[in-house]
Amino acid sequence: MARAAVTENTRHSGATLTISLAAVRRNYRLLVEKVSPGVECAAVVKADAYGLGAHRVAPALYEAGCRSFFVAHLDEGLDLQRHLPTDVSIYVLNGLPTGGEGDCAEAGLVPVLNSREQAEDWSACARKLGVELPAVVQVDSGMSRLGMSPCEIAQWNGSSNPRMAGLDLKFVMSHLACADVPSHPANAHQLTAFESLAAYFPGVRRSLANSSGIFLGPEFHHDVVRPGAALYGINPLPRLPNPMSPVVKLTAQVIQVREIELDAHVGYGWEFRADKATRLATLSVGYADGLHRVLGQDGAVYFEGRRLAIAGRVSMDTLTVDFGDLPPAALMRGTEIDIIGDHQSIDDLAAVCGTIGYEVLTGLGHRYRRNYADEIVMRSPACCGDTKR
Repeated sequence: MARAAVTENTRHSGATLTISLAAVRRNYRLLVEKVSPGVECAAVVKADAYGLGAHRVAPALYEAGCRSFFVAHLDEGLDLQRHLPTDVSIYVLNGLPTGGEGDCAEAGLVPVLNSREQAEDWSACARKLGVELPAVVQVDSGMSRLGMSPCEIAQWNGSSNPRMAGLDLKFVMSHLACADVPSHPANAHQLTAFESLAAYFPGVRRSLANSSGIFLGPEFHHDVVRPGAALYGINPLPRLPNPMSPVVKLTAQVIQVREIELDAHVGYGWEFRADKATRLATLSVGYADGLHRVLGQDGAVYFEGRRLAIAGRVSMDTLTVDFGDLPPAALMRGTEIDIIGDHQSIDDLAAVCGTIGYEVLTGLGHRYRRNYADEIVMRSPACCGDTKR
């Protein structure tokens, strides 16, 4: 008898990641309304749409009106093409890998040129093919990560350099380092630096704002904005109420319940000791599923709105929770426990781990049963980014 194929909806992992495509579309439309008239709102779907599945998320964004998509690597762009109509532009943020020029040109992807070497290689490819090739130039406005330095731009002088022949510049871009802190002086500094560098490319469209940058005001919007994390429900305004709709809900099943006596220990390292007879439930999820080990210190999950503290270290495939004052029959094998949802957002969970929502979201992994729902009922937390426990 043939064995049935395992798909994202038939996994028996004991944990389910529910992704609301309706919420993704809603978040995109909210950002479109937030930007200045005439500004294009693209979508960053790198890292497999921040771990949520670009093959499902990108088509949902297309339905919402998005026509420009950003990935990090050439291979991501080549894969994404298979899931979108041909009337889109796919931009590769890390630019051209050595030797990747031919594949990029054949696929019609648009590299973000971060160095003179990348630009010269792309220009050489265009001359070899006898065509103009689309490109974006990234300038370093103060983050010192990717992009051409002010000195390189001044020496290069844009398209007037004969070695840059054959490049069809779609826009010039840079990236904000501190947009999530509106009062940070880096924002004004980078805005000024970017506009000065962009002036080397007269008539070429400009792009600076990421998710948080959109909320800095219209002077940051220019011609194209590039939201990523906000599309997936992460708060672009830390320490303020989250304007975005929640996109994910994560639940895990109880696989075993037990009662331990006073002074019994739980988990690796014996870091949890029972100060009384205690009922425990073990869940089928662990750090191999993106739940950080540090959650064992102060983390919690939720059952019917009740906070249940994690007891002991998070293991690779399991974590254990304290029943608290729930009645003995409340939790049993198969009971669903909420990890991310109405009572604990991605940003809440990240705060307990001492990290950011981006890392939690992209680290959730592929072992979950994934449920792509057009709409799920999830209330927005009153405040995301600050965790009060």
